Amino acid sequence: MIGKLQRPVDFERVLGRQSRARSAHFALHHLSANPAPSAWHAAKLRTAPAELSTGDAQPAHSVVEHDPPRVPSVEVEGCWVGIVVPKRHAKRSVTRQLLKRQIRAAFAERPGMPPGLWVVRLRSPFDRQKFPSAASDALRAAARAELAQLLDRALKPSKPGAPQ
Repeated sequence: MIGKLQRPVDFERVLGRQSRARSAHFALHHLSANPAPSAWHAAKLRTAPAELSTGDAQPAHSVVEHDPPRVPSVEVEGCWVGIVVPKRHAKRSVTRQLLKRQIRAAFAERPGMPPGLWVVRLRSPFDRQKFPSAASDALRAAARAELAQLLDRALKPSKPGAPQ
């Protein structure tokens, strides 16, 4: 399953980590975690049943625990992809949409991606002299090839101390 990252909290968590791989135009970040729960889900968990009662509030008795509560380990499920294509690197919306489609297609072609949160970020613009058309086949092919190399590099086991 490939999901779509949409919440700023998830982007901040992933982009706060060092990039896993870089190419001339893209940076790839990864965090082995599930997306944060939605605000609706978190509010539902915080709301106690006594707060919703229209009658008199019942006194709440809680047992004091001396041991810290154990947090159950959460299994990371699915691959969640976020895309950052800023206007300063791709001025025309046609170009931004083309790059976003190529990023989604690159992930869709790789069914064996490790689960977790992935963010692909455009870090430098494509040369306008080399790709004058905003949505040319040449730009599409160049972006797809570079993204394929980026994902291959990210999936290879890295050697300790080797630059990425």
